[in-house]
Amino acid sequence: MKPRVSTSGTVIHEVFRRAYERGDRPALVDLRGGHVYGYRKLVTQVTRAASGLVRRGARRDQVVGVHVPTAGAQTLAVHTVLAAGGVVAPVDPALCPYEMAAWLRQCDARTLITTPDLAEKAVMAAEASRVRQVVSLGSALDTIDFRSLLRLAPTALPTLDAKHQGALVLAEGRRLSHAGLLMKMAELDLSVRLAESDVVLTTWRPDGGCDLPALVCLAVSKGALVVVSGGGDLPGTGHDYRVTVVTSPAGELKRVR
Repeated sequence: MKPRVSTSGTVIHEVFRRAYERGDRPALVDLRGGHVYGYRKLVTQVTRAASGLVRRGARRDQVVGVHVPTAGAQTLAVHTVLAAGGVVAPVDPALCPYEMAAWLRQCDARTLITTPDLAEKAVMAAEASRVRQVVSLGSALDTIDFRSLLRLAPTALPTLDAKHQGALVLAEGRRLSHAGLLMKMAELDLSVRLAESDVVLTTWRPDGGCDLPALVCLAVSKGALVVVSGGGDLPGTGHDYRVTVVTSPAGELKRVR
């Protein structure tokens, strides 16, 4: 059954409204993290996991920290939180547990999503903050396995107001609504005008900002493919995937063909 992808005008709706019909076409290939997502798989996992979060007590406007090292993990976590009506607080993986705890307290996060390799640090930070539950994208001690969210009975996702509903709270304290994140996506697109035929190669990594989430949102909304560099031979990767757009260190997109 086709999943419902949220209220018109929200980031989730704009990103995923055509994802199901695009089927198994690849949406994201994360060479560093080993994640490969097709459009239908991504939207299905996001909506099922978001329903699971709601089942576990997640509420609209509740802040959820996302503490992950790879673009694939960040994509799944960020969109799950947004679909559940939450506000994403990206956490720079380079922070130590004490710095993480301070940031989680500052933004009043109540849930933290992490990965098994970062779970020990995430649990330490959670214990020194107001975080009530740590969800891991894979089995890890003292965490809730993300896969268990997918097995919970489905429930309705919240109706959101795109103009006022928060989407991200960033490391410098700035907040973006769904409308604000859509504007950031439009700004990224100005110089390249992405199309379904495009392949975007990025070297950006998850941090406390919004560049990488906005890029993935933009590309998926356009039906393009995002390839996340694993490091090393960028020209070879560009050739292998017939890359048409690349990211720059300045946070911009550049068309190469």
